[in-house]
Amino acid sequence: MERIILHCDLNSFYASVELLSHPDLRQTPVAVCGDPTSRHGIILAKNEPAKRFGVQTAETIWQAKKKCPDLVLLPPHHHLYREYSRKVNDIYGQYTDLVEPFGIDESWLDVTGTLHLFGGDARALADTLRRRMRQELGLTLSVGVSFNKVFAKLGSDYKKPDATTVISPENWREIVWPLPVGDLLYVGGAARKLLGQYGVDTIGQLAACKPDMLEQLMGKMGLQLHSYANGLDADPVRSRFEKEPVKSVGNGTTFPQNLTTRDQVRQGIAMLADSVASRLRHLGLYAGGLQVTVRDPQFRDRSRQTRLSAPTHLIREVTETAMDLTEQIWKPPSPIRALTVTAIHLMEAEDTYEQVDLFGGSAATRQRSEKLEAAMDRIRGKYGSSAIAYGAAAPEKEEDPLP
Repeated sequence: MERIILHCDLNSFYASVELLSHPDLRQTPVAVCGDPTSRHGIILAKNEPAKRFGVQTAETIWQAKKKCPDLVLLPPHHHLYREYSRKVNDIYGQYTDLVEPFGIDESWLDVTGTLHLFGGDARALADTLRRRMRQELGLTLSVGVSFNKVFAKLGSDYKKPDATTVISPENWREIVWPLPVGDLLYVGGAARKLLGQYGVDTIGQLAACKPDMLEQLMGKMGLQLHSYANGLDADPVRSRFEKEPVKSVGNGTTFPQNLTTRDQVRQGIAMLADSVASRLRHLGLYAGGLQVTVRDPQFRDRSRQTRLSAPTHLIREVTETAMDLTEQIWKPPSPIRALTVTAIHLMEAEDTYEQVDLFGGSAATRQRSEKLEAAMDRIRGKYGSSAIAYGAAAPEKEEDPLP
C-alpha cells in the first residue's frame, strides 16, 4: 500500500511567533537574535521582508545590519516557541496519531490510515492544515505531500511561504532530480562539497551514481543518500509520544572570552565532558566514540571524531579523548570561541564489552571511577548540579598565552 506522508514546516517560526505581539512590524524587516553582550549575537530567525534583503540565519548581527540597516531586532522567547509548537502538534494529532516532530517547527504526519476520514484528498488535507494555522494560531505553514518522508520534506521546502507541494510517484523525477543535491535530507555542507568534487551537483546526478562509488566515498551514508535520491525511503513516521532512540549526547558552549591556552581549553572540555558523561549515565548509555567541534572567532568550525576501543561514560576518559581530538585541530594561542563535545556510537550496558583499557588503567581503577561518579550523581540529584564538581573541571591557575 502506498504511504501518504505530509511534512509540515512552519514558516519563519520564531519571527512569526514574535510578530503576533508586534503586528505593526509585519511589513518591516525583522530578525530574532541572541544577546550580543553574551557573545550569542547571531540571527536566529528572520521574516520574509528581511529575507528579501539577504539576511540569513546564523550570521552575525553586524553582517545582517550591513545588508539591512533598518533591520528591527527582537529578543527570543523560547517558552513561547515551545508553547506554540505544542499547539501546532495538537492540531496535527487530530488527523493522525503518527506525528513525528523534526525540531520545534517541523513535523511529519503519516495519514495513510486516516485520510479516508477527512475526504481522501491529501492535497486538500494539507490546505486545510494551512488554513487552520492561519485562522487559529496566526502562523503560516508550508506542506509537502509525498509517499515517503524524504520527498515530503523536499516538498515543504519547494515553495514557501504558505504553500502545498505534492511529489507523487508519477511526478517525483521531474520535480526532485533537478534540485541541488544539498536540498536532500542529510546532505550537509561537507557532503555537498565532497560530492561536488566528483561532479555531483543535483539529486538526479546522485541517483545516477554507482552505489559502490558512493560507499567508498562516504561509507554507509553514501548508500543511504543514493536510496533517498531514488525514492527508496521506507523510514516510518513515529508517534510523537513514542520514545526516540538516543543517537548522540552532546554539550557545547560559547565562552565569555576566547580561550587561548591549553589550561583554559582543558577546563572548558572538562566542564563539557562532565555534562556529557553525567547524561550518559542518567540514560544508562555508553559512548562508543567521541566528536569534538572547535569554533574560532570568525565562526569557522572544525571537527574531529574517533572510535573508542572501550565504551565509556566516565568523565576522565571523555575529557582525555576530547582533549586529544582538540589538539589535532587546534594549537595555542589560536583563539577558540566555542567548543562542543559529543558522545556518538551509543550503546547500552549489555552491548558493551571489556577490552584493554584505552587509557592504560586497570579494571579496578575503572571500578573506582564508576563508584566515584555514581556518588557524584547521587549528590547532585539531592543538592543540585553545582553541589560537586569533578577535579578536572575545577578552575586552575591560568597560564600566560604562548607568544
